[in-house]
Amino acid sequence: YTLLFDGKSFQGWNGNLDVFRIEDGAIVGGSMDQPVARNEFLRSDKEYSDFELRLQFKLVGEGSNAGIQFRTAPIPDHHEVSGYQADMGNGWWGCLYDESRRNRILAGPEPPQRDALVKQEKWNDYRIRCQGNHIQLWINGQQTVDYIEKDKDIAAKGIIAVQIHGGPAAEAFYRNIRLLELQ
Repeated sequence: YTLLFDGKSFQGWNGNLDVFRIEDGAIVGGSMDQPVARNEFLRSDKEYSDFELRLQFKLVGEGSNAGIQFRTAPIPDHHEVSGYQADMGNGWWGCLYDESRRNRILAGPEPPQRDALVKQEKWNDYRIRCQGNHIQLWINGQQTVDYIEKDKDIAAKGIIAVQIHGGPAAEAFYRNIRLLELQ
């Protein structure tokens, strides 16, 4: 695995640094002092196709929402990105969402099971695996998605991004971000 975030700098990443900061070796998006004005994404400079991504996350704040984008493309002259998202937030945990493209959940656990997957406001593990058209997600070792993309026009390569969703005051924390490129 290669570390994508060194815990000290935004080297290899770009985005709105008024919204994202580094705290105790983690990327933090948002603030508990004020509402989050709009969706914001801290984006990797590099694109990836077949990989396994592992990271730790924590989400804090009433009604908070966030996610990890992958095989994603920046939308030109816009703050949004378009692509797959490993979703985070009550009612959304462990779902595969298609951000700014199909705008819907593609796969995920049944709604009653989603919130039981995480330790609320504590560190949790996300594992994301993409190989060809096969996408798999795990939270805290429990598989939540085993999805086959049938649309041949969907890009199988893109950036990685971490998100804080627009809405009430909230913070999304991301650390130990590491990626293994697959053959």
